[in-house]
Amino acid sequence: MIVSLPTSLNEALGVRFLEPDMHVLAGGTDFMVEMNYNQRRPEAILSLRHVDELREWREEDGMLVLGAGVRFTDIMETEIAMLAPALAQAARTVGSPQIRNTGTIGGNIATASPAGDTLPVLSALDAVVNLKSVHRARSFPISEFVTGVKKTRLTRDELITSISIPVTDGPQEFLKVGKRNAMVIAVANLAFVCNPERRHVACALGAVGPTIIRCTDAENFIRERIDWRRRRVRNKEDLVRFGDLCSAAAMPIDDHRSTSQYRRHAISVMAQRAATRAF
Repeated sequence: MIVSLPTSLNEALGVRFLEPDMHVLAGGTDFMVEMNYNQRRPEAILSLRHVDELREWREEDGMLVLGAGVRFTDIMETEIAMLAPALAQAARTVGSPQIRNTGTIGGNIATASPAGDTLPVLSALDAVVNLKSVHRARSFPISEFVTGVKKTRLTRDELITSISIPVTDGPQEFLKVGKRNAMVIAVANLAFVCNPERRHVACALGAVGPTIIRCTDAENFIRERIDWRRRRVRNKEDLVRFGDLCSAAAMPIDDHRSTSQYRRHAISVMAQRAATRAF
């Protein structure tokens, strides 16, 4: 097996252009499992572990820009956690400390699993995925970048370079249900983001459809039932209705982790909890 180890982004893009069939390796937390089970055996790998540019992050013009190589452990640190609290909450639920020390935000996005823990948060925050190749740079809202189960708009000559996330004031929540308390793939997860200044609410679901689902009807409903001056939902019945609308937006299936019925119930409960905590 051939392994390429570029040390700069330009070098990595050059390799990607010349050898588009190379499998791109970031943290490898999903890929190595597939390797161990003989589900994938590529002839060549492009490893991004030594591209320091992809591990950088910055805050500029009201945006948090995370390099694709930023690890979950990095996201949990105070500086990033203060700018994107729900993303830090999601990062804390990813695997074990070893996985969080290796896994990257870019890898989580590129894998495009419906159960990817960071994806609902990025959707609720209206994050943008930035791509680059030798010849061009492109950007897509996360909702447009992920097109299906493990399918994205990434072409064979492109790499994810960064993710741009609006920094907002207001409560954020991430909740996850699994078959155990830690080191588990989500049965269902949910992100809730509120921006009181804009009187805006966003709620996104994971692991209950082929891609991340935005609960548009639920968002519109609860937005009109919030006392924005006091930052409270006016009554408990509105919270229940909000949960029901989020549940109705889900498109779950029955599988070895859960039934569709339980997933819908879990979404309703998580939505009510998120809104209660936020207000």
